[in-house]
Amino acid sequence: MKNKDLPVPAGAIDRMIVALRGQRVMLDADLARLYGVDTRVLNQAVRRNRERFPDDFVFQLTEEEKAEVITNCDHLAGLKYSPVAPQAFTEHGAVMAAGVLNSERAVEVSVSVVRAFVRMRKLLSAHRELALKLSELERRVAKQDASVAALFDAVRQLMRLPGKGGTR
Repeated sequence: MKNKDLPVPAGAIDRMIVALRGQRVMLDADLARLYGVDTRVLNQAVRRNRERFPDDFVFQLTEEEKAEVITNCDHLAGLKYSPVAPQAFTEHGAVMAAGVLNSERAVEVSVSVVRAFVRMRKLLSAHRELALKLSELERRVAKQDASVAALFDAVRQLMRLPGKGGTR
């Protein structure tokens, strides 16, 4: 399946990735939509294959997390009416879900999902590198500020010395 054949553009897949519990995840409703199945069918496949989904692959959202994603993600507003807390899939969980669904579409779309997670990792890595460079620049500027302040103090002291052209 080519990118143009995807039911959802790659940029939209990127927007489906949310941060929860310090991880990047996709919610069951989004994965099910991408994989072309009902959310109920996806979650049933996960329950039937629980041994393939350790806690670092999938976890259920708390009510507070559910409220947070509903508030922050417009496309998830419909979850507000669901009595069941959504499940969150890490990158590995999303790939495993495609495998247990065992449909051609799920396997093909999972490649795009993995690419979206990779793009997010690269973006976060670039941000970390930029943050480190900014921190280093701040340290250098702070050292230079201290040196400049010491220079001004020395000049002021010279200006105060009698007979050296300074004021009394």
